[in-house]
Parts: sequence; C-alpha cells; structure tokens
Amino acid sequence: MDCGYDRKALAPASAMAAPTPARFAAVLVAAGQGVRAGQPLPKQFASWRGKPVVRHAAEALVAARAGVLVVVIPTGADNIAREALSGLPGVRLVEGGATRQASVRAALEALAADAPTFVLIHDAARPCCPAGVVDRLVEALGQAPGAIPVLPLVDSIALAEAGLMAGTVEREALWRVQTPQAFRFEAILSAHRRWTGASTAGDDAQVARAAGLAVALVDGDERLRKLTFAEDFVDPMAFVRTGTGFDVHRLAEGEELWLCGIRLAHDRGLAGHSDADVALHAVVDAVLGAAGAGDIGQHFPPSDPQWRGAPSSRFVEHAVRLAREAGLRVGNVDLTIICEAPKIGPNRDAMRARLADLLGVAIEAVNVKATTTEQLGFAGRGEGIAAQAVATLVPL
Repeated sequence: MDCGYDRKALAPASAMAAPTPARFAAVLVAAGQGVRAGQPLPKQFASWRGKPVVRHAAEALVAARAGVLVVVIPTGADNIAREALSGLPGVRLVEGGATRQASVRAALEALAADAPTFVLIHDAARPCCPAGVVDRLVEALGQAPGAIPVLPLVDSIALAEAGLMAGTVEREALWRVQTPQAFRFEAILSAHRRWTGASTAGDDAQVARAAGLAVALVDGDERLRKLTFAEDFVDPMAFVRTGTGFDVHRLAEGEELWLCGIRLAHDRGLAGHSDADVALHAVVDAVLGAAGAGDIGQHFPPSDPQWRGAPSSRFVEHAVRLAREAGLRVGNVDLTIICEAPKIGPNRDAMRARLADLLGVAIEAVNVKATTTEQLGFAGRGEGIAAQAVATLVPL
C-alpha cells in the first residue's frame, strides 16, 4: 500500500539548494503501550513493512514539511526511540503523561518557545499520512482554529442495551475521525492548559471543542487506518507465492489432442502416459511450485498404471486442493502454448473458461496465449507442443 507521501522530500538537499520552508510544527503521540497488537514491544516501535511504525509516521510528517517534530514516548524508551528515528531532522523526544491529553500537552509545552503558527498532532499508530490530507488540513486553518480529517460511515449504527438492539442512529450525522488533527498553535495550547481532566479526552478535537474552538472537517483517507491488533501487522503480500511450469509432449498419429481440458480437432494428438494435455501439465507444475508441493511427476508418476489415459483435469484439481490445504488459493494464471498448429485463437475463450472452472477462479484471472518458434526447433517442425505457465497463489 502506498502511504501517499513524497519520500524524495526525505533526501538530503544539495549544497546549492535553498532550504524548503516549514509549514507547521508536529506532535507525534507514541507514548502508549500497544498491548492489543500482540507485539514483543510497544506497537509504535514494532516493525511494519520493514521499518518501525513510528518512523513511517515521522517520515510522512517530515516529508510534508514539519519544521519541528516532537515525539512523545513512554518513560524509559529513549534508546529505542532514538534508534527508530535516527537521521530524521528536527526530531525532539518528550516523555508522555498518564493520559493522551497529558502527553499532548507536554509536547505542546515543549513547542511553546518555538511559537509555531500551526501544529499537527498525529498518532504514531497511523503509519501512513497521505500528503493530500495534510494539505487539506493546513488550508482549512485559514478559516478555522482547528481541522480534523473524517470519513463517512458506511454501515448502519445500532444502539445496544443488555446485549440487545435498542435503537438506531442516523449515520448521516456521524463521521469517523482520524489524525493528524491540525490547529492554530496558540489556540490548542490554551485549550490543553484549560482542560479540567474531568473526563478522558479521546483526541485533541475534543479538547478544542471543550474550549469553544470551531473545528473544521476535511476529507480523510482510508490509508490513515490505525494499527491496533496483531493481524494489522501481517502483510498479505508476504504470503503471495508464484510458481512456474513447463512441459513438452510430442505429436503422434492416432492420438487425441487435448489442450486446457478441451479436445481439439487435429490430424495428430499429443502422446503421453495420461491424456498428455501439455497446457494443463504446465499449469499443474506452476500451482504445485507456488505451493511448495513438488512437481507433477512426484504426484502422478508415469510409472504408475492408474494414470494411463487419465484426464489431466484431475491433476489440476489435485494441485488446487494441495494449495488450499496450505492456506492458499489461485490468484491468477498466465499460460503460453508454443506450437505451429493447431491455431489456438479460435479456441482461446473455451480454454480460458475450462481452465478457470478447474482452478476455481473467475475467467478474468486466466490468460491463455500462443506463440510459434518461427519454424525453429521441434515445435517449429511440428514435432510437438510445449507450454509454459506462471501461477500466483494468494492467502485464502
């Protein structure tokens, strides 16, 4: 997933380039324990897509031209925080308080001497921070002392009482609130100083509203999602598997010609122990390879008489079943048939449909194409047909 900020902005400026002016100061709240995330250390310092979560968020704010970045950390986390943020310009560390509001206030007090015009307050557990959201927030501060990114609710909302539905709420008036939240600095600092602590502040917009500040709403972004649970740290792409397959069979008189589970009219057919469907055999090897399950010869040895004349569709179904037992399903297959004859084009749609049915995927996930060898080699001389396939498996 692209987090939507300009990583080039993090590159060191050349000696001749003029420094880019800062647009705001930033506070990155990273003082929580993150126990629900199931990580061996607080989730803001856990690795996510190759870097600590807090570094992703910090890099996004720096790239958006934060002049000063105050990172609020747990007591005793100086070393791990410095390691996670090493090399980033303008970073200061501040120990957090007993509540989120106390932590943010400590960061704002640390910024008071800088007297920035604007400040963005962001949760470290939201590693992505698209540049467009930051632009909308800063622009909104020209009209209001505060601005927050929001997203509409798409599900119905129910009120509950004793485990039973007690009523509904009109969702049109409700919004999902995200961070970063942007404020005129003096206004939000004053609001935090005036906070009574009578209740827990869920975010800084609540503190601002308690002080009577107007808070504008701007369009948020789904990429701003918060990492909360252990499954949030699992990258689905880490479990994508790719396999390749290649097979060759000779053409012979008196044999049927089967390709992709379709019988084609031709003066010769493919010779082999099974029905010799070279296309399906290549697909089977590709699926088995992606699943780490060996090759077609291991599962269906030519020496075993039970496979004599067997339809290759059974081999495909077996490979797909092994993949499912490994927690994987076919994402897509790309197949190339190499021959001078017969012509594949007139049969392509039927081949795709049959192959999609065997693999349990939509026809759009199957590509069948053909090429020749310009009359070179065994295929060019019409002695046989070859096929090669690439299969991608994805988590169930």
